[in-house]
Amino acid sequence: MLDDVWVKLYHPHLVNFLLLLGSISFLVGCTAPEITQGQIEVSISADGEEVDVQLPAGSTVEAALSAAGVLLDTLDRIDPPLYTVLSEGSKVKVVRIREEFIVEQVVVPYEFQLVRNESLPEGDEYWLQVGENGLQEITVRRMFENGEEVSSSVIKSVIVKEALPQIKMVGVQKPFAPFSIPGRIAYLSDGKAWIMEGTTGNRRQVVTTGDLDGRVFSLSPDGEWLLFTRHAEDEENINTLWAASLAGDESALVDLQVANVVHFADWKPGSVFTVAYSTVEPRPAAPGWQANNDLGLLTFSATGFVRRLPLVLGSSSGGVYGWWGTTFAWAPDGLSLAYARPDEVGVVDLLSGSQTPLLELAPLQTFGDWAWVPGITWGPEGSFLYTVAHLALSESQQFDLAVIRTSGDDSIAISPQVGMFAYPVPSPLQELPSGESAHQIAYLQAIYPSQSDSSRYRLEVMDRDGSNRRALFPAEGASGLDPQRVAWSPQALDDRTGYSLAVIYQNNLWLVDATTGEAWQITGDGLISRIDWR
Repeated sequence: MLDDVWVKLYHPHLVNFLLLLGSISFLVGCTAPEITQGQIEVSISADGEEVDVQLPAGSTVEAALSAAGVLLDTLDRIDPPLYTVLSEGSKVKVVRIREEFIVEQVVVPYEFQLVRNESLPEGDEYWLQVGENGLQEITVRRMFENGEEVSSSVIKSVIVKEALPQIKMVGVQKPFAPFSIPGRIAYLSDGKAWIMEGTTGNRRQVVTTGDLDGRVFSLSPDGEWLLFTRHAEDEENINTLWAASLAGDESALVDLQVANVVHFADWKPGSVFTVAYSTVEPRPAAPGWQANNDLGLLTFSATGFVRRLPLVLGSSSGGVYGWWGTTFAWAPDGLSLAYARPDEVGVVDLLSGSQTPLLELAPLQTFGDWAWVPGITWGPEGSFLYTVAHLALSESQQFDLAVIRTSGDDSIAISPQVGMFAYPVPSPLQELPSGESAHQIAYLQAIYPSQSDSSRYRLEVMDRDGSNRRALFPAEGASGLDPQRVAWSPQALDDRTGYSLAVIYQNNLWLVDATTGEAWQITGDGLISRIDWR
């Protein structure tokens, strides 16, 4: 009976079943226990204290600050950034940033100005204005980090009260012996226009505004009007074009209603009330403009009526370096104008508006924010142009004084290596002993032709064909002249057979005999910047 029981117990199927139950129990007993999320400890430094906080692993800086109860202001700086995930032992630093604004009042000391007056004897002094300090308000921004100042900067400055300069007038009249002169000499001194007529001692101011900029300064053909430019009152323009009547003791000013005249404006020969001009567009970048390379005409009346005529030349690119601009010169007959630009010299027909190139130039590479344009002028008979030719490579310093036949396209160099600022100016026609009419050419000769952009110059004169060349002024060994356009006398001086030249030397007006080179100083205030003689 028991044997039967054991047999049944050890039946193969029963054994397998028991083994399966044991395996399951073993596997269940080997299953890993459930793991809970770990904690990390980080350190937070803020407001002079350091706090340790416990956070779940994977927390960000923002969560750490929230757990520590640290509140942030807008300017505060956090290191590392708020989105950074932290790890065990991480350190968070909060830098408290504060700004404050302080308004300070600063005294602006007045300046001292000295005004030289040739109408007063040398040594006489007068106070024209007592100086008065101004007041300026400055707003300063101060930055603090954790209570310590780290920076201070000015963010606003306002002039509450303008300072008044203290002005003293000093007499500079020297015993320069006056002598007779033909016509009128106009000169620009310290922003004001003066004229001499009859004698060099007879002087009077004709434009007293003190804002002439010298871009344009030209007497009319009959010497009765002065054409000039003034600094513009508004910031959108460079200057404005004006005319002043020289008749009578008080000059009448006429606004010609043209702005931004930098390179050219001049009277039409034979006409008192017609003016040609060229304009630019102001720009904030150097040189301060973009040239239009246009050519306009206007007429006006003594009562102030102004009428613009149709443009002779519309705006154009103006060739190579045309952004700088084109200059012009009237032909003696008033029917055409010569033009000069960095790459070309030619003639503009006033009636048709056509441009005829006469001389191709090699544009000078100045490596600066300016472009070279040759001086240009007509011979008194109207058949020839005088200019400075640059025909070699763009970097070359070879500048020759050249004459161009206006009826063709041929040119001749009549004086080599004169320098880029020679500015040739023909004299009026003069009758020779033979009865033939002729003229001379005055020009500036660079003392250092290979560096003529920075060199000073000497005044020289030659016959129209380049012969009989001679240096006039200043004397050998003396300091040279600044680049300028000199002016011939309209006639010979009373006690001399030859013509004279007006020239600016050391910012004073001098007259030079074109035959002998004898020179006379006319002014002594050292403020002359432009001249003309009619």
